Amino acid sequence: MRQLVTPALLWCSAIGCGLMAGVYFAFSTFIMTALARTGPGPGMAAMNAIDVEIVRSLFMPLFLATTLTSAALAVVACFRLGEPGAVAALAGGVIYVLGMFVATMVFNVPLNDALAAADASSAEGAALWARYLGDWTLWNHVRTVASVAAAVLFTMALAAR
Repeated sequence: MRQLVTPALLWCSAIGCGLMAGVYFAFSTFIMTALARTGPGPGMAAMNAIDVEIVRSLFMPLFLATTLTSAALAVVACFRLGEPGAVAALAGGVIYVLGMFVATMVFNVPLNDALAAADASSAEGAALWARYLGDWTLWNHVRTVASVAAAVLFTMALAAR
């Protein structure tokens, strides 16, 4: 059974991390730039609409499942450090959970909450939008890099097995 569970977790995590990296990459490379060009009112409205829709979409099960499988791999790898691919699986799990999940919860979600509460037509709303664009995108870059690195490490762990 153990011989099937770990490879299945590695495959799920590698694919999930790759998919998550693609979503974050899109936001980092063109979505946030496009939203910035629309101005505070339309940009804030669009981002708020995205934030509402994303929790209703298939993104959430992927987000949660990939976090769980990555965390599980990190825990399992701690007990099997002598096995081929264990160090890569441990590193992938830690990088993903910290660089993607923790960054999301500590930085991106609070920024989204502040944006949702802001008045887009006020000077404070416009100032918040300007800060939001830089701060949110910075942490999204972290999530992108963490997701790519974890996908690579999980793939390396698979190859080592």
